[in-house]
Amino acid sequence: MLLQLSAAELGRLIVARAGSSHLPLTEQLIHEHSRLKGGAAGQGDIASWNNSVPVVVKALLDCGLDEVEVQVEVDLPHTNSAVDLVLCGRHPGTGTDSYLAVELKQVRHATVDPLCPIAVDLGFGDGKNKLHPVRQVQRYCEYMVRYLPHLRENEDQLMGVALLHNARDADVEALFGLPETDHGFLYTLDDLARFRRVLTSRFAAASGKRAASALEQARQDPLLKVTDVARQRSVVGGGLTLLDEQYVAVDRITRHLEKTTHFTGFDVGLFYDAEAAHSPAPDAGVKRVYILRGGPGSGKSAVALELQRALGLKGREAVLASGSHAYTETLREIMLSTARRGRTADKRRAANRLYRYFNSFSESPPDSIDVLICDEAHRMRRSSTYRWMPRNLRDDDRPQATELIRAAKVPIFLLDDHQSIRPDEVGTATYLKELAEDMGCDVEVTDLEGTFRAGGSKRFQRWVQQLLGLDASDPVAWRPDGRMTLTVADSPEQMERFIRERHWEGATARITAGFCWPWSNPDGEQLVDDVHIGDWRRPWNVKPEHSVPNAPRSDLWSTDRRGVDQIGCVYTAQTFEYDWNGVLIGPDLLFREGKFKVDRSASCDPAFRSPIDDAIVTRCVLNAYHVLLTRGVVGTVVYAVDPATHNELRRLITGAIGMQHYDGAQPRLTAEGSQLPPAYRRRHG
Repeated sequence: MLLQLSAAELGRLIVARAGSSHLPLTEQLIHEHSRLKGGAAGQGDIASWNNSVPVVVKALLDCGLDEVEVQVEVDLPHTNSAVDLVLCGRHPGTGTDSYLAVELKQVRHATVDPLCPIAVDLGFGDGKNKLHPVRQVQRYCEYMVRYLPHLRENEDQLMGVALLHNARDADVEALFGLPETDHGFLYTLDDLARFRRVLTSRFAAASGKRAASALEQARQDPLLKVTDVARQRSVVGGGLTLLDEQYVAVDRITRHLEKTTHFTGFDVGLFYDAEAAHSPAPDAGVKRVYILRGGPGSGKSAVALELQRALGLKGREAVLASGSHAYTETLREIMLSTARRGRTADKRRAANRLYRYFNSFSESPPDSIDVLICDEAHRMRRSSTYRWMPRNLRDDDRPQATELIRAAKVPIFLLDDHQSIRPDEVGTATYLKELAEDMGCDVEVTDLEGTFRAGGSKRFQRWVQQLLGLDASDPVAWRPDGRMTLTVADSPEQMERFIRERHWEGATARITAGFCWPWSNPDGEQLVDDVHIGDWRRPWNVKPEHSVPNAPRSDLWSTDRRGVDQIGCVYTAQTFEYDWNGVLIGPDLLFREGKFKVDRSASCDPAFRSPIDDAIVTRCVLNAYHVLLTRGVVGTVVYAVDPATHNELRRLITGAIGMQHYDGAQPRLTAEGSQLPPAYRRRHG
């Protein structure tokens, strides 16, 4: 949240000053944005603060609601999305806490995409459709209710509105076609009197400080991780609350399926048109390929699972494929765990049919699968040929992606251009787009720009890419943003103790490392302590083809609590996330002359044994550390084996681990730094 003041206090800040192009309120918000988020505010935000916020403030003052508290740019839990305004006060009838979420739009004209009624052109001139403002605020409210128990105490506490204060009804008439709910109403310039009536119906002329404080201090439920979403898919309301471009992408796909399927009962669209669903289906025409591209924590896997869930609830089967052994086997295991007595074999067959690997479609007939969701598509291989493939099926020249596109009526790829970690992994949006177009397909690429990991810190994602040289910028010092905790450990022993303490407290916590140590087979029923730094030694996670008592299988390392006892590698960590993330940077990544350089001689990854160009090895190693550094939901702790590299990390990262005493308790290790809330900083005296 950038700012919280009463309507009366804000009223004094929306009086223009002579010679200034910005209101005092806008200048204060620009300063707060720079201080809290570490960057300049966008022109759209500045214009909204200068032109839109005063409309709401004046409406409150006109209604005599001077004491209602106004929160500006309220962050949604665990994500980088924010509600423009949340008004906090007391309900005039019950006296209970009352809240109104307001999304402000300065648009004057708007049109709806004829293929997708929740995708709209708001006249920004960028050629990109946005999520319908009513649906946007509806999803924001639903997300807040999901993660803030305080708002679930009374389902009527929270209401949402989209305010288009510059637009006339006639100029945005198409927007009124979307059904309104208590979490989303639409008001325009023609409706300002109605908007004021909403304010007086929601708030009494009394102080809103109590309600604002309760919301700000409300406990946040933990973020639903990928495996949580997978386990909850059979529960009503147990899926993911999609936001912004996630919602648009899934809705476009489901509506495309509605219009091209001959299954007339297929009404899974997030905006269902009953009349269209029961009319004759048009010719499917050219095959359409969907590519959803997003960075770590952008919700790719959750979107894949939510799409599969939505289809499954309506009796429509979608196959989810991946190149990740850990991911695929975890999903199979979750589905198998739901088997009723005597039905285990049937459930296993179903799990093996619904969750498959990219290389399992070589013999699939064309269009034999209705919907094929290819998650982790950055792990797409050049071909599906593998060591034990029968000779008659081998074809090194046939791209693996062509097999997937050919096998599905609707192929969907979800990927991150910076997560391919083996030399033969070629999955990028550009590669798949060009290949699909060469096959005569239409291609639609959507960027998922949200962040649901690292506390919703876009800054952390950008910082990791700068640190590793994955964009054009040089490494910079980490500037804490209050969302993500980033610290440096003094030693691997200290990192392990810190991670274990978080584990004992009930958080999910893991340590991973670069592939710089051998990975031995078990010695009988014991894992070998391959990872050694000085006197500290620990084993890797169990190899995929082995099992060891009291240790999870490799595919369950990220989700089984016993995984805290082993060091994970990139192949078991990719796709998954955990609250606390410890990363050991091995001698294959050295900081020299102002940037990271890869030393391939220090890598023990068998994928690099054959003659491979240095540039490819560099890409794979940097991408591997990009994966490892971005697994954390709450915080990340790093330690580098190379002394010069570790010193550089200390220079770039202010956070450290220190001993902290708690009243009546033994001292314990805690993350320290200016990025932490005051209650968690070191106590002095």
